[in-house]
Amino acid sequence: MAQEFAGKVALVTGGSDGIGLATAQLLARGGASVVICGRRQEMLDKARALIESEGGQCEAIQLDVSDAEAYGAVVADVAARHGRLDMLVNNAMSVHYAPIGRLTLDHWRKDFAVNAEAVFIGTKAAMKVMAGHGGGSIVNIASTTGIRAMANYASYSASKAALIQFSAVAAMEGARQGIRVNVVVPGQVDTAATLDFARAAPELASKTADAIPMGRGGKPEELAEAIVFLLSDKAGYITGVALPVDGGKSSQLYIPG
Repeated sequence: MAQEFAGKVALVTGGSDGIGLATAQLLARGGASVVICGRRQEMLDKARALIESEGGQCEAIQLDVSDAEAYGAVVADVAARHGRLDMLVNNAMSVHYAPIGRLTLDHWRKDFAVNAEAVFIGTKAAMKVMAGHGGGSIVNIASTTGIRAMANYASYSASKAALIQFSAVAAMEGARQGIRVNVVVPGQVDTAATLDFARAAPELASKTADAIPMGRGGKPEELAEAIVFLLSDKAGYITGVALPVDGGKSSQLYIPG
C-alpha cells in the first residue's frame, strides 16, 4: 500500500482484535500513526507488537469507552501529544442476546453506553479537534441489526440504529468544517468469537452462512478495506453514508434457497 496516510494520526477503539485490529493494521501499513484502545491490556500488547512487527507505528491505550470522561480525555490527550487527530474509528461494541422478557435494564444501558453514548462522546471530542485543524474523517461501526430488526437483539439493535442516525446528524454538522462522518454496517464477520461458534455448532453455523447471499461471513480484512476507504481522501466527497458490508444480507430482495 502506498503511504497515503503518512503524517496522519488515527485512533481506533476496540482495536486489539477483529475488525478494529485489521483496520489499525491497514492504516499503519499506509503510514499512519495509529493509536488503538481496548479493555484488555494483554490483547492490546499483542496487537501493538503485531503492527510494529509489520513496520507500523502503534500506541496502545487501555480504555473502557463506556467511561465517558475517560474516553473524552483519551481523544484530547492523543490530539495534544501528536498535534493532530485526522481519523477516528468508533469500533468498540457491546451486545446482549436475550428476548425482551429476559433482557435487563442493565443490559440495555450497557449496550447503549458502548454502542451509542461512547460514539457520541468520541465523535464530539474528535470533531472539536478536527475543526481546529482543517477537518478529518470519522467512521462509526454499526450492524445490520441496526437497519433490519432481529429477534433477541433489542438493546443491540436499538443502540446501533441510534448510532446510525447520530452519525447522519454529525455528518451534516461537520460537513462545512471539512469533517466527514460515515458508518460501516457489518453483517456476520468471521472473528475469533464467530469461528468458535462455528466449531461448536457447525450445523447452525452452516445455516446462518446459507442465509447470506454470498454464502459466507465476511473477513475482518474485508471490513477494514471499506473502513479505510471511507477514511481516505479517495472518499473525499462521501459523508453521511451508512455502507452495508454484509455479503448482501441487508438486501430486502434476497430470499434464501
